[in-house]
Amino acid sequence: MNSEVSKYLTVFLFMLIPAWIFSCSGRPEVRPKAAAESMPPEPAVRIARMLLPDNEAGLRLNEKITVSLLPEKEQNLPDSIKVFFDGNAFAVLTSAPWECTVPSSLVRSTGRKPVRAVAYRNGKTQIITRFVVLRSDIEPKIFGYQVVNTYPHDRNAFTQGLFYSNGFLYEGTGQEAGSSLREVDLKTGRVLRQLNLDPSLFGEGITLYNNMIYQVTWTNKVGFVYDRADFKLIKRIYYQTQGWGLTTVDDRIVMSDGSNILYFIEPEMFTVASRIEVYDNEKMVDQLNELEYINGEIWANIWQTDMIARIDPATGKVNSYIDLSPLFPQQKRRKVNADVLNGIAYDSPGSRIFVTGKKWPELYEIRIIE
Repeated sequence: MNSEVSKYLTVFLFMLIPAWIFSCSGRPEVRPKAAAESMPPEPAVRIARMLLPDNEAGLRLNEKITVSLLPEKEQNLPDSIKVFFDGNAFAVLTSAPWECTVPSSLVRSTGRKPVRAVAYRNGKTQIITRFVVLRSDIEPKIFGYQVVNTYPHDRNAFTQGLFYSNGFLYEGTGQEAGSSLREVDLKTGRVLRQLNLDPSLFGEGITLYNNMIYQVTWTNKVGFVYDRADFKLIKRIYYQTQGWGLTTVDDRIVMSDGSNILYFIEPEMFTVASRIEVYDNEKMVDQLNELEYINGEIWANIWQTDMIARIDPATGKVNSYIDLSPLFPQQKRRKVNADVLNGIAYDSPGSRIFVTGKKWPELYEIRIIE
C-alpha cells in the first residue's frame, strides 16, 4: 500500500470511529431531516371545541363548574360527548345544548383538576382537556399563641422531625454528617439515645406507626423503619420524591416533599395511596415541611417562615394559620432564614402542643389563642 492511499485510509477511519462511538453510546439515533419531512403527522380529528371552563380557571370549592362545548362544524354534529371531572365520568351529551355542570359530589378537594371531554363521530374520537384550579372556599384566620412552658433544646440539633410519645420526645435531625434519630428527655433536653445516620444522608421527618419509627431522607429517596424500643433497623423504605415531613393519620403515613402536595402512604410497602394539594382561598400553599396530626387537622411548618398551616386532610384546604414569629425573634438567631421554625409535637393524652426550630436553644409548649 503506497503512502498516499494509506494517508486517505487513515483519515477515513479517523472520521468513522467517532460516528461508531456515538451510535453505540445508547443515545437515540438522529434521523435525517428530509426523511422526517416526508412523513408528516396525520391531522388531529376535530369534532368539538370546549368553550368553558377557561383553561387554568381559578375557582373555589362549592363554586359551580360549567362545562360548555360547541361542535366544530354544525353539519357534522358529534354522535356523543362524554364528560369527565378529575378522572370521573359524570355526563354524556348527545344533542344541543352541549353543556353540563360538574356535580358537587365530585368537587371534593382543592388543587389543579382536569376537565376532559371525549367526543365521538363516525367511529372517530377527539379528546379535549382543560384544567381548573380549585382553591379553598373559606378565608383562613390567623391565630396567635401563648407560651405555657419552656424547655431546654440542643442548640446544635438541626430539627427536621419531632413527635411525642409516652413521656419522651423523639427528634430527627438533618444535615450531611450530622443526621440522627434521638430520644430526648422533655424536661431537661438531654439526649437519652441517639442513632447517627450514614454521613452521606440528610435526615428529614420522623413519625410513629405501630411502635415503629419511620424516618425519611431529603434527596436520597430512601428511608428507614426502626423499632422504637431499641432503634434497631427493621427495614428500608423507598419513594420517588424528596422526603421532608412525616406524620401519621389513622392507618396512613403522610409525607410532604416541599411542594403543596401531601402524600398519604400505605405504611407496609410505603406506596402512595392518595394525595391532596393544599390551597387557601387565594393561592397554593407550598414549602410544606414538618408535619403533625392534631385533633383532625394536619399542622405543617411552612419552610423559611414562622407560620404553621392547619390543613383539612379530607379537602386540602387551609383552615387557619398560626403566626409564631414573636416566639424566637430573628435577632436571637445565629443565621437569618436558617435557624427557622421547624418541629411540631403533640401530646394527645395531655393535650399539649410543643414547637421548636432548627438549632433553637429552647422548645416551647404553647396554647393557641383563637
